Amino acid sequence: MGTSFGRGGATQSLQDMANADCIVIQGSNMAECHPVGFQWVAEAKARGARVIHVDPRFTRTTAIADKHVPIRAGSDVVLLGALINYVLSNELWFDEYVRAYTNASYLISEDFQDTEDLNGLFSGYDPEKGGYDLSSWGYQTRPHEGASGQSPEHGEEVSDHAEGESHGSGGPPAAAEPLRDESLQDPNTVFQILKRHYRRYTPEMVREACGISEEDFDYLARSITENSGRERTTCFAYAVGWTQHTLGAQFIRTAAILQLLLGNMGRPGGGIMALRGHASIQGSTDIPTLFNLLPGYLPMPKVELQSSQEYINSIASKQQKGFWANADTYAVSLLKAWWGDAAQPENDWAYDYLPRLTGPHGTYQTLTAMLRDEVEGYFILGQNPAVGSANGRMQRMGMSHLKWLVVRDFSLIESATWWKDGPEIESGELRTEEIDTEVFFFPAATHVEKSGSFTQTQRLLQWRHQAVTPPGEAESELKFFYEFGQKIRERLADSDDPRDRPLLDLTWDYPLHDDGDPDAESVLAEINGRFLTGPDAGKPLSSYAQMKGDGSTAGGCWIYTGVYADKVNQAARRVPGKDQDEIAAEWGWAWPANRRILYNRASADPQGKPWSERKKLVWWDEEAGRWTGKDIPDFLVDRAPGTVAPEEAGGAAALDGDDPFIMQADGKGWLFAPKGMVDGPLPTHYEPQESPVRNPLYAQQPNATRELFPRWDNLSAPSEGEPGAEVYPFMFTTYRLTEQHTAGGMSRWLPYLAELQPEMFCEVSPELAAERGLEHNGWATLVSPRAAIEAKVMITERMRPLQSGGRTVHQIGLPYHWGVGGEAVVSGDAANDLMGITLDPNVHIQESKVGLCDIQPGRRPRGTELVELVKKYQQRAGLDLETGNVRVTDPQAEVEENR
Repeated sequence: MGTSFGRGGATQSLQDMANADCIVIQGSNMAECHPVGFQWVAEAKARGARVIHVDPRFTRTTAIADKHVPIRAGSDVVLLGALINYVLSNELWFDEYVRAYTNASYLISEDFQDTEDLNGLFSGYDPEKGGYDLSSWGYQTRPHEGASGQSPEHGEEVSDHAEGESHGSGGPPAAAEPLRDESLQDPNTVFQILKRHYRRYTPEMVREACGISEEDFDYLARSITENSGRERTTCFAYAVGWTQHTLGAQFIRTAAILQLLLGNMGRPGGGIMALRGHASIQGSTDIPTLFNLLPGYLPMPKVELQSSQEYINSIASKQQKGFWANADTYAVSLLKAWWGDAAQPENDWAYDYLPRLTGPHGTYQTLTAMLRDEVEGYFILGQNPAVGSANGRMQRMGMSHLKWLVVRDFSLIESATWWKDGPEIESGELRTEEIDTEVFFFPAATHVEKSGSFTQTQRLLQWRHQAVTPPGEAESELKFFYEFGQKIRERLADSDDPRDRPLLDLTWDYPLHDDGDPDAESVLAEINGRFLTGPDAGKPLSSYAQMKGDGSTAGGCWIYTGVYADKVNQAARRVPGKDQDEIAAEWGWAWPANRRILYNRASADPQGKPWSERKKLVWWDEEAGRWTGKDIPDFLVDRAPGTVAPEEAGGAAALDGDDPFIMQADGKGWLFAPKGMVDGPLPTHYEPQESPVRNPLYAQQPNATRELFPRWDNLSAPSEGEPGAEVYPFMFTTYRLTEQHTAGGMSRWLPYLAELQPEMFCEVSPELAAERGLEHNGWATLVSPRAAIEAKVMITERMRPLQSGGRTVHQIGLPYHWGVGGEAVVSGDAANDLMGITLDPNVHIQESKVGLCDIQPGRRPRGTELVELVKKYQQRAGLDLETGNVRVTDPQAEVEENR
């Protein structure tokens, strides 16, 4: 993935935020969306930390912050890039940390050309394929000794596959030793390229692009630099306000670069806190519900990889540094966990049983396949796409093309009832009697009605014990899928079709409770892994380092190995905080290996001494000859500072004593990502798919590698400067409320919560209200190229007009919890109906934090008149399939790339 900071999760523990000297919350309303975790921000503030909230809206988070920095949604790379420039131009980087622990000194290929050279594009762009050949982004290298015959580095060519996720948790493999210039003066060093790249990201550019005053920028820049270094640390926290953009992965990358320059990675009170939206969103990516990942961030194989060895060679190299070189042991142990005795060397560990990728197969690709009648059936589990996914109309119309639909939920959510009371029934676009989709509803148990683990925002597994029996026919997911699997296997028992072997050979036997529920702890034990042969056969593994690639171990998710060590459910530990130190190592279990701060070798200097006593975490004990400290060292415990690994070594043995980033292919934090990011080795500002301003930095307006879905039911608004831009003049962004929960399935059916936030509303500034004649508590109609919705008007100074791009930019705030249906206590139009579908190319997340619309006073039309209103706007704007979907917006850059 190219990031320097994570294996799919936040770098720090939540309570470690209390140790920060400065906290920047950007892309999150943490107080309202993560109120329990926010206690640690309040604790940090009580200890004297400075808290800064960067957000388009003034919220409850802002209310306790020392400073609110309002920003135009989608312009975050400009702000973060300007902070990088501030650090570099004022020589405020943590020099010893940067030289020792990052790739600042590495030399990049002389063929590399930056956005500064190509007016917004990097070298290697292919405008026909809409992607990059990454070969010119690589290091200048000299081969490792003994590296001949090694497979080439993966991901060098333009591909339609999910390249951003194809490298797993360790980044892409490295096949050679990078050349360096320790003086950092060579123009091809990462350090010098970084300086040139962000040179034009200035306070004046921040004012122009973000609408942030130079005074506010100066306050932010001084705050983070004065609170970083040997004695102090700054923490960044983000949520979907960063991720849900066509540039979302690069937002996070920019923060990672900044934190590396300031020396805040791997240290108490530092890092980057990825705030997850639900109790187990982290768990659903660790043991994934994602199409392109296997458990533990192992990439899903691609169709062209015919053997397990080809697969392993494509994601890891035995010559690269760090523990990701052992990806073969994680993969084989996973195959043994799933297929047991059926996975043998003779059949390549049942590798052929795994599905293969032929391209992106995410939510939105599946949706368009539905509309092409290429999908017969669909399961909806804990989701409500009719309300919660972008372009709600497309979601509902897509479901009308199915033969069958299974919905598991607590109540009859809109995704279960769209066929009888959805918006398209009212508008006449769908008729219930003409819909062939057969909908099955299965009542689901709530979290208090089942046992199991949550993996929450800080990579912490916590066990929940069943409190009450689920009512009626409601079942846990575990029971539902166990019995579903049993029934399928019974149906196929006599099959001799090879395609049925993966189902029949699955290890699918778990002890059952009296109510028929499989024992959840037995599943946890399977995920943890065990020895299969030898003197310890049957015993749980205690560390992923014990996994083998010879079939002697099994484990369902290598990063979770240790959660069931010694046959003890470590996730169920609840030693009170008063009985522990601040690390709280006996509350639950954090992956990997119960470490609470990732890459904590970086908390000590290259000689193994803490950078300061105040920020002491782990250190080298000279007398004992090992690493020790408050946290579990995230390093080889006996690898001494100053150790130079043998040149021919690979994997963990190749780590030098000053290589703290043990999952990276070179042991360093990446200021420049030579592989792994499909849209650029350095974060670069591009405007959103729909933008009210022109890109002030480059002629290239949007991200040229974004994933596009040009369809007549997914039209885009013209951006500023394009014909018809005046038809949709205002920005809108979506957000969450504390009183309601996501698409509303857990809150709009509860009278106690529904009465707290009973109606869909929109937040507008007094200036916009005056311009459009909106009245407080009156109705407004909002129209985008996809839909028109109505909402009650809340006129508030929390929404502030910004000056950006030489004009006044108005932003409208929309909560996204309401949907149209007759089952809930309260219903209302869905904000996500307004959203179009355009995706980040790295992780296939939709851009749902920025869109363009018009707003007018009064309620929306009903029936066919609503459809006609949307069409009239489309016609006035002159929309067609090319609107907003041109990849290269600078003809000169395209000419240069095609020479």
